[in-house]
Amino acid sequence: MSVPSTRFVAITGMSGAGRRTAAHALEDLGWYVVDNLPPTLLDELVQTVTDSGFDKVAVVLDVRTRSEFDQIPAAFDALNAHGVWPQILFLEASDQVIVKRQEHVRRPHPLQGDGRLLDGIRRERHLLATLRGAADLVIDTSDINVHQLANRVAYAFNTSDDRELRLTVMSFGFKNGIPIDADMVLDVRFLPNPHWVPELRPQTGLSKSVSSYVLGQDAAGPWLDSVEAMLRTVMPGYEREGKRLATVAVGCTGGKHRSTAMSEELSRRLREAGYGVHVLHRDLGLE
Repeated sequence: MSVPSTRFVAITGMSGAGRRTAAHALEDLGWYVVDNLPPTLLDELVQTVTDSGFDKVAVVLDVRTRSEFDQIPAAFDALNAHGVWPQILFLEASDQVIVKRQEHVRRPHPLQGDGRLLDGIRRERHLLATLRGAADLVIDTSDINVHQLANRVAYAFNTSDDRELRLTVMSFGFKNGIPIDADMVLDVRFLPNPHWVPELRPQTGLSKSVSSYVLGQDAAGPWLDSVEAMLRTVMPGYEREGKRLATVAVGCTGGKHRSTAMSEELSRRLREAGYGVHVLHRDLGLE
């Protein structure tokens, strides 16, 4: 079998973290998506759908096929041997959020058994640890809605060239926790906080007045210069190592003013330099 043009994504992650939403997003982009296929059938699936004219294949792998999880490395090796290089999309969420979502749908966790829901969640985290560690993209859905998740999936995989590095710049507030899906975390709390300027407090870093205030600080320009230079050094290395998706998180106290303005400016600079960049403002609830 020779299918070097076939793109393959394994959608996996925690129950309740958004696997179905991610799968639907890929289907909307024209991907052929299969839910809950045993890993031992991956090679046969890729051959079949490729013969049928599909060049983009995605499979949802979750704990319902846990008896075959130890077959995943061998299944991926079989795909590699035929020129297909799987990417892993891992959906994550906090225990608290997963509990709320599972209780909302009123379905037991697949690994819960006779124990508590939290017991099932912890078993699942343990079972998925290796896949999470190997993931090309981890998305924490704890604080984003289904539309934001679909947009992030679309940005990451709606390209004809899977060799191109796709960068997400995410603003966030440290008071709400560091994003667990970030590859790099940067801190802009050294800049004066617009929160203490009465006329700027109700606005966000997306407004011209707040952006001008933040970017007008003496340290803002040098910081952006140094981060841009660092990323220009790092990103070619990511590409050489086969990493195609990366997230840079820029944080301030609340994620409303400084991190938002600086993320927008950093993204603008990187786009002008020719990089594909997506901006996500986690704690504004906007994209």
